[in-house]
Amino acid sequence: MRLRHIEVIQAILQTGNLDHAAEWLQLPVSTLSATLHEAEQQLGFMLFASVRGRLQATRETLLLQPLVNQLYLDADPLRRLGDALRQHQDPTLRVACSETLAQPLLPHSIATLRRRFPDTPTTLSSQCFSEIVRRVLMDECDVGLALQPAEQPGVDSQKLAQGKVQLLAPHGWLGPKQKYIALHDLAGQAMIGLRQHDPLSRMLDSKLHTLRPAPVVHIDVHNYQMMRSMVEAGEGLALVDPFTAIGAKNSGLDVCPLSPAVPVALYALTRKDSEPGAALKALLEIVRERAEVLLADQGAVTL
Repeated sequence: MRLRHIEVIQAILQTGNLDHAAEWLQLPVSTLSATLHEAEQQLGFMLFASVRGRLQATRETLLLQPLVNQLYLDADPLRRLGDALRQHQDPTLRVACSETLAQPLLPHSIATLRRRFPDTPTTLSSQCFSEIVRRVLMDECDVGLALQPAEQPGVDSQKLAQGKVQLLAPHGWLGPKQKYIALHDLAGQAMIGLRQHDPLSRMLDSKLHTLRPAPVVHIDVHNYQMMRSMVEAGEGLALVDPFTAIGAKNSGLDVCPLSPAVPVALYALTRKDSEPGAALKALLEIVRERAEVLLADQGAVTL
């Protein structure tokens, strides 16, 4: 079957009516009806039967429906590219990022990019690290932004900026002029635990496990933003990446880096065989500059 056959079948499955399906696809009813008939001839069986004024899928169509749905979804990038080309737009710039970057860093950066490249459609999604790497490798996104490099040989990891692990504490927990916190000062303290097993969390866990008495963990969460929220709720201390700590002082928290410092870098992940376009190059420069500004108050080491 051709793509148009799939679109017609999907439209009728969704609407149950030739007129509504034709309106959805912006086709004449006669064209849609002819396309449906052509698909039925190729397949060798009826796809829909008229029941009380509606088109109902036949048993064969119901068996085909999961595959039709998947083919329809798989063709969506092709449809969007075709629409962009018809409208003389640039191809969509597809960006994926880790959850901790989705709020403080990316929205402002994308808005700045859109002012420079108003004809470049942009999509932004937040994913776990393994999914970001998979999407980059499968050419499902043009760039992934994460707090660790990819080890896969088909992915380039470009370091954009670097900051430091930060302690978040309730207001007044740190001394008025305290600029750093030593790791041993966290011994026996109530800490928010993290179940996200990325390299940073594993490394911090190993450091905390050496303390005596050990920190007390009553609450485990699944990402750094939830750790910050629990500190804001007064449930303990948390060690987080520098981007999660952005704006924490304005929210009433005490914030300072560990001493000795634990560096955390921001990476752009791209496919090795891809040539970045002008919009992607501009976005990476915008993200680099934005990250340096956001991290400046934390004594960040920038690149």
